Amino acid sequence: MEINWNQIETKWRAKWDESKDFETNPNEKPKKFITVAYPYPNSPQHIGHGRTYTLADVHARFYRMQGFNVLFPMGFHYTGTPVLGMAKRIQSQEKEILDGLRNIYHVPEEDIKTFVEPIKIADYFHEEIKAGMIEMGYSIDWRREFTTIVPGYQKFIEWQITTLKENGKIIQGSHPVGWCPRDQNPVSQHDTMGDVEPKIDDKNHLVKFKFGEYIFPVTTLRPETIFGITNLWVNPNTIYKKIKADDEKWIVSEECAKKIEFFGKEITIEGDIAGTEIIGKSATALHNNQEIPILEAEFVEPAIGTGLVMSVPAHAPKDYQALMDLKAKNHELASKIEPIPIISTEGYGEIPAKEICEKMGVSDQSDQKLEEATNELYLKEFTDGKLNDKCGDFQNEKVQFGRNKVRDWLMENKHLEKFPVLENAPVKCRCGTECVVKVLNNQWFLNYGDEEWKETARNCFDEMNILPNKITTEFKEVIDWLHERACARQQGLGTNLPWDKDWIVESLSDSVIYMAYYTMSRFVNDGTLKPENLTKEFFDFILLDKGDMLLAVSTSKLSEEVISMVKNEFQYFYPVDSRHSGRDLVQNHLSFFVLNHVAIFEKKLWPQEIVVNGSVMMDGAKMSKSMGNIIPLRTAIKDHGADPIRLAIISSAELLQDADFNMDSVTGIQSKLESLLEECSSLKASDVGDLEAEDKWILSKTQGMIAQVTEAVEKMRLREGLHDILFSFESDLSWYSKRVEAKGRDNVSGILHKINSARVAMLSPFAPHIAEEMWEKLGYTELVSKSAWPKFSKENVDATSIQSEELLKSTIDDIANILKVTKITPQKIVIYVNSDEFKSKVYRKILGIMVGGQNNMGVVMKELIADPQTTDAKKMPDFIQKVIKDLHSESEEIKSTKLESEEFDEKQFFSAELSSIGKKEFGVDIQVFGATDDDIYDPKGKARHARPFKPAILIE
Repeated sequence: MEINWNQIETKWRAKWDESKDFETNPNEKPKKFITVAYPYPNSPQHIGHGRTYTLADVHARFYRMQGFNVLFPMGFHYTGTPVLGMAKRIQSQEKEILDGLRNIYHVPEEDIKTFVEPIKIADYFHEEIKAGMIEMGYSIDWRREFTTIVPGYQKFIEWQITTLKENGKIIQGSHPVGWCPRDQNPVSQHDTMGDVEPKIDDKNHLVKFKFGEYIFPVTTLRPETIFGITNLWVNPNTIYKKIKADDEKWIVSEECAKKIEFFGKEITIEGDIAGTEIIGKSATALHNNQEIPILEAEFVEPAIGTGLVMSVPAHAPKDYQALMDLKAKNHELASKIEPIPIISTEGYGEIPAKEICEKMGVSDQSDQKLEEATNELYLKEFTDGKLNDKCGDFQNEKVQFGRNKVRDWLMENKHLEKFPVLENAPVKCRCGTECVVKVLNNQWFLNYGDEEWKETARNCFDEMNILPNKITTEFKEVIDWLHERACARQQGLGTNLPWDKDWIVESLSDSVIYMAYYTMSRFVNDGTLKPENLTKEFFDFILLDKGDMLLAVSTSKLSEEVISMVKNEFQYFYPVDSRHSGRDLVQNHLSFFVLNHVAIFEKKLWPQEIVVNGSVMMDGAKMSKSMGNIIPLRTAIKDHGADPIRLAIISSAELLQDADFNMDSVTGIQSKLESLLEECSSLKASDVGDLEAEDKWILSKTQGMIAQVTEAVEKMRLREGLHDILFSFESDLSWYSKRVEAKGRDNVSGILHKINSARVAMLSPFAPHIAEEMWEKLGYTELVSKSAWPKFSKENVDATSIQSEELLKSTIDDIANILKVTKITPQKIVIYVNSDEFKSKVYRKILGIMVGGQNNMGVVMKELIADPQTTDAKKMPDFIQKVIKDLHSESEEIKSTKLESEEFDEKQFFSAELSSIGKKEFGVDIQVFGATDDDIYDPKGKARHARPFKPAILIE
């Protein structure tokens, strides 16, 4: 059956729209509030974006079918500078961005012409993204839609930022930030090309050395190593700059001179000096007045730090190797220099850098292994090293503590100052400019470095559910390293700081608790609430339960009835039950989401769960314009259908893995769904009648599938759940069909209808459109999205039928394998089943021991002998060993089912069920004997090998 995907999806979207099922108001049901990071509309969404939103929609639809009143809203994030940078690039006719708009996103020329206005870009892609979300079948309450620049939301942000300031979470001061020199703005992830969060390393410092009338400032992450300096390194191929930095004269690289202008220093260029003019001379270490020779090294990069490097060859593998390279050339100055060890570390001798270079076989200073050697030694010395007697007052200090003490001592004596750098440089602003670190003065910052605030956030993370759980450590690490973060900028779209109108609230700072605004946005959208009604006292009363009704009424000019309605909406839906986002937002938005919630709301309103997913690759490669592998979501929907795209995204990876999307998988999924729709079209609901063995088995297996899929979706293991519904269960259905066909039965439509009803219901959150079509074909008049999620019932699981059918399957498989190996054309097949009651008793005893977690022969034998009913088992060690091997090869689920089931007569079961399937499979009747039958046919003595659930087989 070939499906017209567009026709089916349009049909069911119209039905959902008509029924208003996703428009959610408070009611008597328990609620679930599911949110997903709202999109920034500066381009259409592609298949990669579709992953996060699809996973959230599956979650929302699943909870809805479980009887929850689910709110799943959506907004659009206009705030910030991305569209400003994009508009500038379009205005300057930049080829890359124009080619992308025309050739990848197929934006009409008449629209591109309007894109010199930033708001036109946001509005165009807002509608494009929304259309794609509707086409994907997302179950969103669109009444609550808003953008972050509408007046109502701006009032909310004014309240949020004021509340944070009143709570002491916003400070004013001087701190380093990522900065775009062109836009003159702080930058965060959403402002950069590739959505890269600028990471600032504020542990980097300048150590000062005297060079005549000049200062050599040298960057270091390890101020404690000044006691082991033997020389300085200068690149002979670099022309350095003589500059005046405030009141001091410095020599630095040209690149460094440009960077430190952003540190608030007044910089004057006074001239040039070649590296070759410096080499061979000496500088003076300010902390001890020691003369330090200056040597040449081409590994010194002028773009890193100041373009000058201090050498600690006892503890820095690169320095050690560079010194050895010079010595090998009989360099006069280098030959006089010996490493100065200053750190004692267990596992290393006097010169650790020498040891690790020799251990790793480093050849010269250009050897790639030096990076690994450096990382390994630095970490070991930081965690286990102690400063020695060459470090003066800091002797015996552990490196991890002594480092800070040495740093503070040098800073007090003005021998050291901060030199923050971009750890992940180069980072480019969306306008195309390379970002730098700027020290902002009198800037407004969220004080994320406050330890008390961090601790409260850690408590929240400890109590909330994080999926997958292993990413919890990443959140903890982010909280540990977070420091002050600029929360305002002077350009871009957004909300003005209420107390300083020259500043605009930064784009990530205004998107941390916006989920609360969803609970009232529908009242703003329908005109019940106007921006002028949204006073601080109104928000305090609604969101924080502060103040009282009279104060809220008098300031907002709203009636008590309206205020009560809004407050009830918030109190019913909050807190957020599940927050979905991509892994790239762990380091900023998702962590800020928790930090700001704990800073503003009482504990009962803190987030309950965060779900984090990986990204999407295309045919094994990262999606990028340069690779030409970006497929806009709406294009994919048009070409292949929304449901196949949804399922291809879900089935390609588990939650945190990067999904590898490819069109072959889409085609395979289309075929699978077409096949299932065809099957549903042929089934009618009918009385199932008396159940035969295979009916009891397949209905029990269906219950198992329901339990497995339910657990998988609850834990957001959606790939696993989908695989169970569409693929794993197919092998069970195939066996059932084989059994039914072998018996010549034609009365199973009712059973298959019952089974496929459960499958389609569980498929509904994953592939909502086609599931509705299947549901209709099955004869239901209500929407499947309104039906109840199938519930697992222990009473409907027949453990005996499961174990008996599994025994039948395994026996048929064993016969088939024997025939395959021996290449016999069977004339006679005989099955010998165990009929020894004592063996059965011993088998069940071993089964109980192994389900209890033991499978050691000695332990099993000890427990058998200790039981008076199985003491004689000590006479049959070979049998026991084989039983242990049999059971060891089975899953825990099968072993548990066997233990739960009643004992049954294998001979009686085989005699009733084996003949039909055996005749169909092998073309001959299969005889069944008990191993101790008097009339047994056993010319080869096979019967004695029969064990419980492991019959012996004779083929002639």
